[in-house]
Amino acid sequence: MVQSLPFGSAYLFAAVHQAGALGLAVDAAVVWLLTYAQSVFDVVNAGVMALVAFTEHSLRAPSPWIFALIVAGLGLWRVSGGFALFALLGLNLVLAMGLWDPMISTLALVLTASFLALLIGLPLGVLSARIKPVWRLLRPCLDLMQTMPAFVYLIPAVMLFSTGAVPAIIATLVFSMPPVVRLTQLGIRQVPLDLIEVGRAFGCSELQLLWKVQMPSALPTLMSGVNQTIMLALSMVVIASMIGGGGLGDVVLRGIQQLDVGLGFEGGIAVVILAVILDRLSQSLMLEGERALEARSRRWRSLWRTP
Repeated sequence: MVQSLPFGSAYLFAAVHQAGALGLAVDAAVVWLLTYAQSVFDVVNAGVMALVAFTEHSLRAPSPWIFALIVAGLGLWRVSGGFALFALLGLNLVLAMGLWDPMISTLALVLTASFLALLIGLPLGVLSARIKPVWRLLRPCLDLMQTMPAFVYLIPAVMLFSTGAVPAIIATLVFSMPPVVRLTQLGIRQVPLDLIEVGRAFGCSELQLLWKVQMPSALPTLMSGVNQTIMLALSMVVIASMIGGGGLGDVVLRGIQQLDVGLGFEGGIAVVILAVILDRLSQSLMLEGERALEARSRRWRSLWRTP
């Protein structure tokens, strides 16, 4: 289950540093934020904690074998029969290793962070594609977010939100958001001009042009951004176990701290199974309906049909 330490303990981290002038300025800014914007962080902390608790409670509602059957059914519908079998066997392996609860905690963190990243990133991508100054302003910020080492995100997250699930989600949100912004902007800008002209010729307003012409045309690229955001969120959630994020990352971290190769291997295998399931299911959103169960069933039936 997700846990967090007392909120005021973040001041302890701000008091110990070996930074230069720039680092001292950042420390001063953090202390100012904690002094004058504490109520804002309290609201964010409570909101994110409620969201991740709701997500985790929903994921724990079905029993493990029903959850595995649901995932296998989704895999059969969206991907293939082979993937459905892999998902069923993989989730049962996680259950047999005794890592079901950490896996659900990790999945709750990934889904919450990805949801928040998409909630913020998609509108920013649309604005970037339609308003050039917004893109010029966002581009260096995205460069900074993508090139900054992942561990660096943990420091301000801990200073502002203490330890636990909330700073892990905030750090994951910042780390995983750039792909969806970039690929949404790219997908909308790559829509052929003749399609836009046809839309305008039929009298579309700017909003109708966005929802009925640009977004459907940009959907494969946009879904690629969703896939990348989910995968980056999973990788960052494992790293965020260092600040109390819990889940499978905590299992891997304990394996490293205790030099327990078996424990670390089991945690790593569970992460791989979860990553493959999330990757294949989110990739299926990029494909056309030809791989849907109905289309594949129709293709199989056509093999037995007499000419």
